[in-house]
Amino acid sequence: MIDAGGTIRDVSSLVPDFTPETVSPALVERLGRADLATLPAAPAGARIGAPLSRVGHFIAIGLNYAEHAAETGAAVPKEPVVFSKAPSSLCGPDDDVLLPRGSHKLDWEVELAVVIGRRCDYVEEADALSHVLGYALCNDFSEREYQKERAGQWIKGKSAPTFGPLGPFIATADEIADPQALSMFLDVNGERRQTGSTATMIFPVAHLVSYLSRFMVLEPGDVITTGTPPGVGLGMSPPQFLRAGDEVRLGMEGLGEQRHRVVAR
Repeated sequence: MIDAGGTIRDVSSLVPDFTPETVSPALVERLGRADLATLPAAPAGARIGAPLSRVGHFIAIGLNYAEHAAETGAAVPKEPVVFSKAPSSLCGPDDDVLLPRGSHKLDWEVELAVVIGRRCDYVEEADALSHVLGYALCNDFSEREYQKERAGQWIKGKSAPTFGPLGPFIATADEIADPQALSMFLDVNGERRQTGSTATMIFPVAHLVSYLSRFMVLEPGDVITTGTPPGVGLGMSPPQFLRAGDEVRLGMEGLGEQRHRVVAR
């Protein structure tokens, strides 16, 4: 946890790890009552990992911003476009991103991620946000050749190790007054590529949680990453993709920043 002074505190004496088995509204309440000043600070320079360990579902929503759909040549969807990322793609907010062997079309996508806190099974939209534990920054890294040119489903281009950086933290639901009013950005090698706001989502968070709960049961700790605004490499003319040595920086209002260096495997 991050205390009021910005110090990262070790809460392993209160919860062994943030996992599907431990995350819940009750855990948030218990941690909220903790006296953080009595807990040890994280070691200086320690790596910050993803704010959740291995998750059950890592669900993604495609084409959820009209201008992003347009830049990729796709129609604006009438229903949410749903696909999965492998849970093994999770990584920390400052980890290197591994360029797959033979990859030439690695792309970036700044996104708002939603972390489920209560089991969702046919949840009504009006009640959907009460099932959300919190929100986090996500970069939905995508290998466009694998996604679009290698047949099958999008999951192949979305699931390589390190393709799902999450964090640096989860802001609990009470800390984000309106998930549909968050500004975001992404830079590549210091140049702005994406600027957007969750206000322009086609399908807002409450709708997505309710919609998904009609097709699957969402469990505590599941992650939904909700789509990206325009400015991805695929949409540039000509398209531009990441190479080894490139640096990506991204951030979202209330959810911190990530920094990644692209490294060849």
